[in-house]
Amino acid sequence: MANAPAAASAVALLQLLARHAEPMPAAAIARELDLPRSSTYHLLSVLSESGFVTHLSDDRRWGLGVAAFELGTAYVRQAPLQRIARPVLSRLVDATTHNAHLAVLHGRDVFYVIEERAPRRPSLVTDVGVRLPASVTASGLAMLAALPAPQLRALYPDRASFVQRNDLGPTSLTVLNSELAQVRRRGYAVESGSVSQGFASVAVAALDHNGGPAAGIAVTYPAEDPPPAGPLVAAVRSAAADLSRRLGHRPAPPAE
Repeated sequence: MANAPAAASAVALLQLLARHAEPMPAAAIARELDLPRSSTYHLLSVLSESGFVTHLSDDRRWGLGVAAFELGTAYVRQAPLQRIARPVLSRLVDATTHNAHLAVLHGRDVFYVIEERAPRRPSLVTDVGVRLPASVTASGLAMLAALPAPQLRALYPDRASFVQRNDLGPTSLTVLNSELAQVRRRGYAVESGSVSQGFASVAVAALDHNGGPAAGIAVTYPAEDPPPAGPLVAAVRSAAADLSRRLGHRPAPPAE
């Protein structure tokens, strides 16, 4: 097949970018793949047109694009993730007595793949198959906080990228970054009223073997009758850590 070498090079280029935590200059990509610069730029151009890579002009580097995120989350939306995560969410519901759900990133949206309902708790808008803007949901904020800054810029290149819900949610990358900094400091994300009025959520990201956000685990409860914050956050963190282990994530050893 005449195009097989080019296809192999394109796959190798995507795998190279996926292994690096930060976007890379074209020269470094060409060097690591042992490709001529002209061939490297041609591959980058083709992959950019289809959305698999994006050029960060301010940094003069290339990173994975939205299509790569969509391709990656297409796998975790399928049955393997559901089978692995469902018992984790069942235990979380038992521990908290509130509804729990699992969502994955799909571009700038979250896509809900599991809703585990607690007895006598109401159904929520975050049902299986629903998509919502990631920046207004606890699950989405938890996952966005685990992405490198250049990939966030690729997802949210301008103000038009932001969608509010119930008149709530960030309207610029500066505001979003401020919220994500709080998520990282706390170790969990929160939202109140931006998904469903009268309800609030706490969420933590489950990480994959590369340390990227594979899914967000959240518990939703009535905003006017919240459960004790400490035990709730501990339960969601424990569930996310359990799912991360099942997905092959190994936390970095503490610095000596």
